[in-house]
Amino acid sequence: MELAWIYLVVAGLFEAIWAIGLKYAQGFTKLWPSIITIIAMGISLYFLALAIKSLPVGTAYAVWTGIGAFTTAVLGIVLFGEPTHFARIFFMLLLLIAIIGLKFTAKA
Repeated sequence: MELAWIYLVVAGLFEAIWAIGLKYAQGFTKLWPSIITIIAMGISLYFLALAIKSLPVGTAYAVWTGIGAFTTAVLGIVLFGEPTHFARIFFMLLLLIAIIGLKFTAKA
């Protein structure tokens, strides 16, 4: 079961990679960013598929999207200078708390 959580974290991180890749790919008009984005999509889904073999699908999906959303938001701030006002940071932290809470309350 712990290996499934590692798979899920990897899947979530690759989700963030492909989400950021979409920005660089500019609607799939840039070749290399598009290729990297598509590869990251495949890797993300592969590790998600491995994780849901032993984790509840609803929990795994919520954590996968949560990790991807949180990491993408952080990368948006770092890479693209997106806003960092209090409310945005507050809700990003709530998302992180929800991800951690799902990990500790999941039953397989």
